[in-house]
Amino acid sequence: MSPHEVIGTVPENSTTFRTQADEHDDHEEALQNLRTGKYEDWPNEAAFDGLTEERGPIKIAVTGNIPTWAAGSLYRTGPGLYKIDTDAGTTFEMSHWFDGLAHTHRFDIIPNEEGSVDIFYSSRRQAEEMMDVIKKQGTWPYYSFGQKADPCLGFFAKAMAAFKGLREPSGEKWHNNVNVAVHVNPPGLEAVRNIVGTRKPAVAENDANVLGHRPELPKSIWVSTDNSTMKQIDPQTLEPIGWATQDVLHPELTGAMSCAHAQRDPETGDFFNFNLEFGPKPTYRVFRVDASSGKTEILATIREPSVSPAYIHSLFLSPSFVILCIPTSHFGLSGTQIPWERNLVDAIKPYDPSRKTQWIVIDRKHSKGVVARFETDGRFFFHTVNSFEEKAGSDSSDINLYCDVIDFGSHEFIHSLYLDVILNRDSAAKKFYEDEQRARNSLAHLTRYHFIINPDSPATNLPVTPTPDPKNHEAFRIPAPHAGEIPTINPLYATRKHRYVYSLPFRGRGTITDAIVKTDTVTREALFWDNPKGHTPGEAIFVPRPGGDKEDDGVLLSLVLDGEKGKSYLLCLDAKTMVEMGRAEVDFAIALGFHGAHVPLGRTLTRVEGPEY
Repeated sequence: MSPHEVIGTVPENSTTFRTQADEHDDHEEALQNLRTGKYEDWPNEAAFDGLTEERGPIKIAVTGNIPTWAAGSLYRTGPGLYKIDTDAGTTFEMSHWFDGLAHTHRFDIIPNEEGSVDIFYSSRRQAEEMMDVIKKQGTWPYYSFGQKADPCLGFFAKAMAAFKGLREPSGEKWHNNVNVAVHVNPPGLEAVRNIVGTRKPAVAENDANVLGHRPELPKSIWVSTDNSTMKQIDPQTLEPIGWATQDVLHPELTGAMSCAHAQRDPETGDFFNFNLEFGPKPTYRVFRVDASSGKTEILATIREPSVSPAYIHSLFLSPSFVILCIPTSHFGLSGTQIPWERNLVDAIKPYDPSRKTQWIVIDRKHSKGVVARFETDGRFFFHTVNSFEEKAGSDSSDINLYCDVIDFGSHEFIHSLYLDVILNRDSAAKKFYEDEQRARNSLAHLTRYHFIINPDSPATNLPVTPTPDPKNHEAFRIPAPHAGEIPTINPLYATRKHRYVYSLPFRGRGTITDAIVKTDTVTREALFWDNPKGHTPGEAIFVPRPGGDKEDDGVLLSLVLDGEKGKSYLLCLDAKTMVEMGRAEVDFAIALGFHGAHVPLGRTLTRVEGPEY
């Protein structure tokens, strides 16, 4: 049978339904699984070793029924190579999951004449220059997220490395390991003429061998990480063809750090992010890139002793505001500890329970700058979910601002993502989770924060130190495994009131995410896809059904590792029922990546009025 045909039926599967009454028991069961080493029977080694690229595209077998309206190109990016054989005959190994060398993937979902779909897969490494440097030098010469330093590196060598890192030549920007989030047609970069790094793709645009299945591809694809550098990749061949730093958007955006998850206005396409500059007076600059003009405007400049530089992976966007949330992950020495430590993890100050989370609300409609500040209990987060607004009442101009986030008790969770823990080398997972409080802090919560904003407050009169207000509080806090990491929603509900959140919970059955769950934020019910043991899912990307009038009317696309077989497959779930509809399997393992984007074929997403919850 040809691998191009739709074959067989999907494996029999079911779902698990849980309610708010089950939250405590399910949370304690996850902790018990960690204490007893339940994760030892959940293999995921195939996602971290022996990984190759498949420049393709190759057709892959489809099982079940993936709807034709889900057609398009699914881009995925993340780490993909953790071991490099050096010229000296040694093997260099990455320490942290986030430091695997960048690898981008594309699944093209194309309707065929039989009324079903054909699926094509291709992938490409994005950091070959970095790989070549490591092969020659036998070490990681640049900044990393958490790469452990060479213990033989002396004080003088470390100081010189820090000095060199602060003055990275522009030609070495190609070496940056950019591997977190995918941005489709971001504004501002197309019109920029002074992008330093550019090169033509090796394959011509009309190469019939590459374009045989003729997908409709976006004009540009850029990949970001937690610094101010973005890499451009060719939408067809996936090879890196350019890079840019944020100062090409605006001359004041010279800081080294930013967040990987910039926000887009779903109506205008405007692009929002921040730039963080270190030094004696650390400075946050929150900015917008206008999609219609390509011009960049700085919405707020925040340079105050009470606002510390921190590791921030994402930010919030509501219809009226950009919300910068500063968690407990503060950098030491005003951020200048990063070049000394050579990685972000070791440059973060130890967790301090007295340290608060700061919220800075910035107007994005009327150039008012900072309009409100708040403090909440000190926590850590990677991923925001969504932010929306409601009028406080007919007789008030106040705005109820809601921010949903996946947060943790502390940033100790970052250390659970070292490969020694994930792969339980020398019982590293057991040693990590035997600390009860650390284990609890490693389980996520879906938290909704509620703030009341007076839009008429003059920004110049705001206190530098946030004033606690009893009206600003947690609306709810849903514990794992009823919610988890890498959250997504129906993209048509971005900046609007949403009901459903899809995420990857941690039940303690594996050492990383081990399920997909649909969380109802109104009823607090949770519906799980019952994945088989050893099947580790990736981000569940929501594809809305054309014309659908329900928030959960669509499908979820998730790249899943079958750890038992050492193979991966693209999973398609019904977003309403969480039942498998179909899958497309490859004959090899694909690395556990981070994030992606679905580019619809032949249509644009149209926002409709949603239900009132």
